[in-house]
Amino acid sequence: MTLTLTLPDGKTLDLPDGSTGADAARAIGMRLAEAAVAVRLDGAELDLSRPLPHSGALQVITGDSEDGRHVLRHSAAHILAQAVLGLFEGATFAIGPPIEDGFYYDFDIGHAFMPEDLERIEARMAEIVAADQPFERLEMSKAEALKMFAKHPFKTEIIQNVDEGEVAAGDSISAYRNRDFVDLCRGPHLPSTGRLAAFRLLRTAGAYWRGDEKRPQLQRIYGTAWESRKALDAYVHRLEEARKRDHRKLGVELELFHLDVTAPGMPYWLPNGMRILNTLLAFWREEHDNRDYQEISSPLINDKSLWEVSGHWEHYRDSMFIIDLDENRTYGVKPMNCPNAMLVYNLKTRSYRDLPLRFSDCDVLHRNERSGTLHGLLRVQHIQQDDAHIFLAPHQVKDEYRRILEIAERFYSVFGLKYRLRLGTRPEAFIGEVETWDEAERVLREILDDHVGRGGYAVADGDGAFYGPKIDILMEDAIGREWQMGTIQLDFQLPQRFRCLYTTAEGERKTPVVVHRVIYGSFERFIGILIEHFAGRFPAWLAPIQVEVVPVTEEESDAARDLTATLRAAGLRARTEESSESLSAKIRSAQLAQIPYMAVLGKKEVANGSVAVRFRDGKQVSMSLAAFIGAATGNIAAKALVESEGFPFG
Repeated sequence: MTLTLTLPDGKTLDLPDGSTGADAARAIGMRLAEAAVAVRLDGAELDLSRPLPHSGALQVITGDSEDGRHVLRHSAAHILAQAVLGLFEGATFAIGPPIEDGFYYDFDIGHAFMPEDLERIEARMAEIVAADQPFERLEMSKAEALKMFAKHPFKTEIIQNVDEGEVAAGDSISAYRNRDFVDLCRGPHLPSTGRLAAFRLLRTAGAYWRGDEKRPQLQRIYGTAWESRKALDAYVHRLEEARKRDHRKLGVELELFHLDVTAPGMPYWLPNGMRILNTLLAFWREEHDNRDYQEISSPLINDKSLWEVSGHWEHYRDSMFIIDLDENRTYGVKPMNCPNAMLVYNLKTRSYRDLPLRFSDCDVLHRNERSGTLHGLLRVQHIQQDDAHIFLAPHQVKDEYRRILEIAERFYSVFGLKYRLRLGTRPEAFIGEVETWDEAERVLREILDDHVGRGGYAVADGDGAFYGPKIDILMEDAIGREWQMGTIQLDFQLPQRFRCLYTTAEGERKTPVVVHRVIYGSFERFIGILIEHFAGRFPAWLAPIQVEVVPVTEEESDAARDLTATLRAAGLRARTEESSESLSAKIRSAQLAQIPYMAVLGKKEVANGSVAVRFRDGKQVSMSLAAFIGAATGNIAAKALVESEGFPFG
């Protein structure tokens, strides 16, 4: 018999029955075969050594692709577990999945790992890699698997736990062996340990089994693995940059926000941080006012009946803060603005002439997150979201998405941020009819095809909201990290649930479509990312303090205060450096505070009405006060990314 394989370019490849993925890769080309780590046949990923079970669409997965790195990191996790179990007598292991940019494994060794333990483990991993041990796939019954992993209670629980769908009773269970080490796993894996080109262990942490605080606490080791030493070195450099830019560290140094144990995940905005928040909000309001959005605000809490109608009580209750007033009254603290926007829409009889009707709001929301998931401003429980709900007739959807994508381009370009788009499709838990979902997804695919071209966007199957598919905005920061920020969700369900209607030109009563969208995402998360993106060096228009007026000596102090007042009157956020430190110390202090402009006043400047301006990028220029105000306010009005842009030099 012959296998007929259809390749990504549409060509076909015929191979003898029993050929493996490695055989297919070699038949295509030796360079591809050398880079291959697995294959995908009709969507199913297979080891290179496995015989291909049937004809179909074949893709060779290489180590420098995201799918290939997933295989590398999964294999690295097995090698980590093999090293730990070999070094620590009596150790047992739990789970070790690949994650974004790396992998981890959870262990119970009876105590915490020490820094020197990581060195020993990494050295043992290097020995395993050097030994080039082949990964061998094993398939067995449930009873055989329970016997094989009898000494490892966490593996036993996984095998027994059929309700979570990890292993189906009666089905074949797969594991992978290299030498005397065996791990329960679906695969695929590298052909052998020697194919792991570059890896590093990064840190340890505590982790509860199954993420449940009531279950045993395990010791987690995080690591990273890449297709080459060059790729690993680039990632390590990115990690070092990320540490320097950590918004939690810079937030304290620049006095932007405070996180207190009495309010986990609910930041206190300090004056400097509040200035940034208000500047972002003012920019958002100006842009949306110009685009016919109408801002509303709604209550912080609502009776659970509202959340029952919207579906949040069924699909989102575990992430809500619940207030039980008595046996008859239960309130939910608002995690989303959607139901409230529906209520506002229904306050009046609406006509087709009212559509599109764009309601925007920046209300505070609260979401009940697990304490272990909270992370500075990036994962919080108090969220101020730049929200909008747009009520449309079906034929207006495409044009409205175009308008929203134009807003996204405007907002992200102002901050020098690159981004890409991703379609999220129907999740397993959804409301409404499948046919309606299919139509909504079709519309979004057409919009994306028109906007970025076919193949120009990612697809996340099952990642839509429970009420509709969505387009997510994935933002790339200054050091190449990607963040999911804005989202544009197409909803046919909530307006039906809330019986939202409008009168057509023919006098019929119809249900509008609703687009839910955010651009920043949440102000907390967006500011946290901006802190790291700019490393605290905010562009002048966004900086909390834009001008530090620095008197050279005490004699210029009064003139410095007068200059500060003049600058404030011109709309600049200015303050006077009042300390008795030396001039160099004053300049250094302003630089550490990341203030864009330092206006230095000495005797000469006071006498002739000029200022000596110093910039963070090292440039200096002397100019008249009027010229400085004009250049600084012009730079800020233009929202320039570099503070010296627009100033006269030379």
